Amino acid sequence: MHIILGGTGRVGSAAARALLEQGQEVTVVTRDESRGEELKQAGARIAVADIRDVDALRRVFRTGRRAFLLNPPADPSGDTDAEERRNVAAIVAALEGSGLEKVVGQSTYGAFEGTRCGDLTVLHEFERALMQQPIPAAINRGGYYMSNWAGMAEAVRIGGSLPSFLPADLVIPMVAPADLGQAAARRLMSGTEDVGIKHVEGPDRYTAKDVAAAFARAMGQKVAVQEIPRDALEDVFRQSGFSAAAAASYACMTRRLIDGKADTTDQPIRGRISLESYVASVLG
Repeated sequence: MHIILGGTGRVGSAAARALLEQGQEVTVVTRDESRGEELKQAGARIAVADIRDVDALRRVFRTGRRAFLLNPPADPSGDTDAEERRNVAAIVAALEGSGLEKVVGQSTYGAFEGTRCGDLTVLHEFERALMQQPIPAAINRGGYYMSNWAGMAEAVRIGGSLPSFLPADLVIPMVAPADLGQAAARRLMSGTEDVGIKHVEGPDRYTAKDVAAAFARAMGQKVAVQEIPRDALEDVFRQSGFSAAAAASYACMTRRLIDGKADTTDQPIRGRISLESYVASVLG
């Protein structure tokens, strides 16, 4: 039995489906049972638990042999760093006495030791905690999620421009959630010697201009990139409903990506889903 945290989100549900397609038994952990209905219909078991409830989460872990661990994003109207660090502490605490034989953690390109830089520092802490506990731990660092662009679709459709926190010509690793799910499933099914950090990205690297071109082809209209100035990042996040703390953290993440401080590798695990096919699928 494989236990999937964040199993009703994009990456977690993709991991669950990939495992089900391989005939594996899957339990999806969620706080809202109704959100797991489609996966239940596909053959998954649904376990209702709050990841902050250490005892409840440990009980779920004890029903399986391996677990995919994903730290869900916190509400940006609050202090995202503080909330997500509490999640990390609870997840790691629940592993003690769980009886699991292997875990796979979802992390991100560019994770580094530090504070107040969003996922980059929170997930580095998650990586370190997983590798310091006794259960064999595999870590998948994912590139920039293609799904981050999906929320721009309506603005693109109405205004013909793609708002971008990144320079239009900046080439970065991007990856579709389904490819991250496939990579997670493969490492869940591999041996306990398959541990440590691996990087996962799509079949190619892309720019914001490539994203605009993909939207243009899918929508049949011209689309231009609208770059958000570096010094306006925090203001734009706050205008979108982020707290001051969350805006500062997200701006820190973005600046590090712009400055080329995201780690890269010449030998990533490469997914199959191109940016163009992903955007086309999102737009239906």
